[in-house]
Amino acid sequence: MSEYHEKHRKIKQKIEKPEKAFWERIFSQDVLVSLVSLAKAAKEGLLALAVQVGLEVFRKLLEIEVTMKVGEKGKHNPNRQAYRHGYETGEIILGARKVKVQRPRARTLDGREVELEVYKAFQEEDMLSRAILERMIHGLSCRCYSSGLEDIGSTVEAVGISKSTLSRRFVEMTRKALGELLSRPLNDLDLLVLFIDGVVISDHTVVEALGIDSEGCKHILGLWEGATENATVCKALLEDLVERGLPKDRPMLVVIDGSKALRKAVRDVLGDSVVVQRCRIHKMRNVLDHLPKTHHLWGQQRLRAAWAEEDAGKAMVSLKRLADSLEGEYPGAAASIREGLEETLTVTRLGLTGHLKRILSSTNIIESANSVAQGLAKRVKRWRDTGQILRWTAAGLLDAEKRFRRIQGYQQLPLLKAALEREAYHQERKEMVSD
Repeated sequence: MSEYHEKHRKIKQKIEKPEKAFWERIFSQDVLVSLVSLAKAAKEGLLALAVQVGLEVFRKLLEIEVTMKVGEKGKHNPNRQAYRHGYETGEIILGARKVKVQRPRARTLDGREVELEVYKAFQEEDMLSRAILERMIHGLSCRCYSSGLEDIGSTVEAVGISKSTLSRRFVEMTRKALGELLSRPLNDLDLLVLFIDGVVISDHTVVEALGIDSEGCKHILGLWEGATENATVCKALLEDLVERGLPKDRPMLVVIDGSKALRKAVRDVLGDSVVVQRCRIHKMRNVLDHLPKTHHLWGQQRLRAAWAEEDAGKAMVSLKRLADSLEGEYPGAAASIREGLEETLTVTRLGLTGHLKRILSSTNIIESANSVAQGLAKRVKRWRDTGQILRWTAAGLLDAEKRFRRIQGYQQLPLLKAALEREAYHQERKEMVSD
């Protein structure tokens, strides 16, 4: 072998296999061990590498805190107030699970355990419970929970993700969410619109309330459970809202479906002067139920044309003519149109137009939130009690609330507020004249 090739071989060997003494001169022994473990983690993926780096930083922070509270290891300190007490296996929260770590211990001179702030910060149980709740709400079951977590490396031992543990945490978090929802103060909300509707879950009806404030933001206000959407259940919900601060003397638009029980509850709790808008979608379904399918398209077009009128008087004339035309052959459809007719035109009478008129003419906003709760409830195979129904419904509604946006047409809300105040003023004048 030529002298050139021999020299090239030695240079290449030094690059590929560096001398151990060279690295020992630069790094301490514990850093060398860390580098070896990081190199192994890198083979399992970037996330495993990042987790290993994070755990190394965590261990270093623990050692630094122990040194700050106890002093340098192996150095005499006459003012020392605590001493090192070896290591023990502990658990910290990492990526929606608990993992085992070796943590240093320290004790005061009188034998009391020294609390390590770094270790305490990574043991927040609420952080783990929130992560579990979030994943289970979005479809990850207790049985498949571990399979749905990211791979953080084979060297990290995960604990606290058994089926029973996850179930207990989910029950605890949903019970907490239900409690927070049912105790929300409402007196600080400048509510202009109140939506009330019911959703059926496992043969139980849950009546819910959603509010829109003067900025156009949506808020889940409360819920109540009953066998059906009867007046007692609806009244209990409204009384609970009033007790938590829902104003009875402030002008407000209440949007409800066609339930007579709900309308009665609104009148009993909020008074006769409350401004009510009947859901046009529900009204249309009720009317079409009395017509043959061949007349459905015709009925939809006639109803929509009447509700599209900008003048409430003209719209009422159109609806009455439609009812008269159906009276002879379809009296049920005619009676359905006449029932609550004026309250289907409330948004028109208030002078609303565009997006705001469309949104406030139906209960679609709250039904959109209901669909999230129903989708979550479909995953339950066996309902145990009413409390479970309320917990799951509250969890679904609060999850939907996180994605709420301001309603379309919120710029017109000052016009709605002024119209409601005029309505309240005229109603007050009528009551004074009647007295």
